[in-house]
Amino acid sequence: MGYWDLEEGKDCVAKTWITTKIATAIGLVGSAYHIVAFPPETAVEALARATSGTVTMAAMGAIFGMATCLSAQAREAPDDPTNYFIGGCASGIFLGARTHSAITGTTACFGLGTLAMFTKIGKKEGWRLTGPPKL
Repeated sequence: MGYWDLEEGKDCVAKTWITTKIATAIGLVGSAYHIVAFPPETAVEALARATSGTVTMAAMGAIFGMATCLSAQAREAPDDPTNYFIGGCASGIFLGARTHSAITGTTACFGLGTLAMFTKIGKKEGWRLTGPPKL
């Protein structure tokens, strides 16, 4: 069962688990590219970098999943794209705290929140990025 198959605002643990797994995979791939692009001095440094990047992304995925689901429950508006903005913004704030930068947190809050909101709007309205056009 995928993320979009679960009902919005219900079963927050399952939705959070899915977003955490996806974010962890993205973190692993990103860490691998980072290690290849900027080779570390030692294997320990490589492990530390890979762990840091992967754990940060996993935490961002968990925060997104939980914040989105809890805001849907609290606001009693399960299909509202604002819930996704709140989840993306919460993830961005965490990134800012992780980097000790208010500017990074503010920018990531707005950027990730907007991206998540448009993803939900696109899903609701049937937007497609690939494939043949609908006529």
